Amino acid sequence: MKRTGKIVKRILFILLGFVAVLSILVYFYMRQSEFGALPEGKRLEMVQASPHYKNGKFRNLVERPVLTEGYNMTKVIYTTLFTDFPNRNPIDSLPSVKTNLKTLNPQENALVWFGHSSFFLQLDGIKIIADPVFSGKASPIPGSIKAYKGSDIYTVADLPDIDYLLLSHDHYDHLDHETVSALQKKVKFVICGLGNGAHFERWGYTSEQIIEKDWYESVEIKPGFKIFTESTHHESGRGFISGQALWLSFLIQAPSMNIYYSGDGGRDDRFKTIGSKYGKIDWAIMECGQYNKAWQSVHELPEEVALATKELHAQNLLPVHHSKFTLANHPWKEPLEKISELSKNQPYRLTTPMIGELVQLDSQRQQFKEWWKNIH
Repeated sequence: MKRTGKIVKRILFILLGFVAVLSILVYFYMRQSEFGALPEGKRLEMVQASPHYKNGKFRNLVERPVLTEGYNMTKVIYTTLFTDFPNRNPIDSLPSVKTNLKTLNPQENALVWFGHSSFFLQLDGIKIIADPVFSGKASPIPGSIKAYKGSDIYTVADLPDIDYLLLSHDHYDHLDHETVSALQKKVKFVICGLGNGAHFERWGYTSEQIIEKDWYESVEIKPGFKIFTESTHHESGRGFISGQALWLSFLIQAPSMNIYYSGDGGRDDRFKTIGSKYGKIDWAIMECGQYNKAWQSVHELPEEVALATKELHAQNLLPVHHSKFTLANHPWKEPLEKISELSKNQPYRLTTPMIGELVQLDSQRQQFKEWWKNIH
C-alpha cells in the first residue's frame, strides 16, 4: 500500500509539474504583441462609462446564452473535434480577379471584396477598408486556420492610401495583427468600438489616428458624409478575458448612397430599427457564413440574413464572412448556395462577386457569376 501511495504521489507531482510548465508557456506566449492589449487609464475610464459596460464587461442589448437551448458545450466541442464533416474546405483553388486598386477612377463608387469579411470601398472620393485580414490565417495558433487556396491574393502593398479603417470587432478573423501593423502608415484614421484602441496603440498607431465609439454615435467624414456606429449581437476578446472591447456594425451615409455593414452578430430587432432610422439603404454587406444552430445567438443563419436584408429595406445584398476560412462545420460553399436560393423573388438584388472582382456600386445591371458551382 505504501508503494502504491508513493507511485500515486509521484504521478500527481509529475502532472502538477506539467500543468505548471504549460501554464508558464501559455502565459509568455500570450504576452506576444499579436494578442493585443486591454484598455487601461483614460481608455478604461471611457469603457467603464459606457451604458453598455456592466459588471466588468460589455453586454448585448438583450442578454442570452451563446449556445442555443438544447445544446451542450461539451458535446458541441466533442462533435466538432471528432466528427468528420464533409466538404468543409475546398480542394480546388478559388477563382479570383486582381483589380488594381491604385488606378481606380477616383470618381467611381466601387467595392472590392477580399474574402471573408474584408473589403475595400471607394465612395464619393473616400477610401475605406473594413476588417482587413491579409496574413493568410485567422488564429494565433500556428497552422490552425489557414486561408483557402486562391483566396489570399492581396497584400497591404496592393492597397492605396486609406482614409478610414473600420473595425467591427477584435476577433482574429477580423482584426489581424500582421495586416493592421503593416497598414499603419497608409491609414489616416481607424473607427472602432470602445476599448479596441488599445490593440491599435500597441501595434504602433498614434492616438490621433484612433477614433473609438460607442453604439449610436457618428463620425463626420466631410459635409454630407457620416459613418454611424450601430449595435450588433456578438462578443469580443483575443485571450482569456472577454468583453473588454465593443463590437459594432456600421451605417455609411454618403451623399450618393447609404451602405450598411453588419459585422458579426446574431438576430435581434436592430435591422428593423436601422431600416426605419436611415431610410433607403442601397447596399447591405451582411455576414453570411461560419454559422451553426448551436451558436445561432451570435451568428445568423442564411434564412435570417435574407429576412434581415428585407427588414433593412436594402436594395442590394452582398453576403460576406465566407469563402476564405473554415470556422464552422457546414460545407464551405453552403452559405452561397443557401443565400442564392433564399434570395430568389425577393425585393433586393443578390450580388456574389469573386474575390477581387470590382463591384460597381452605382450599377443595377452588373452581372455576377455563380463562380462556386464547379469548384470542389
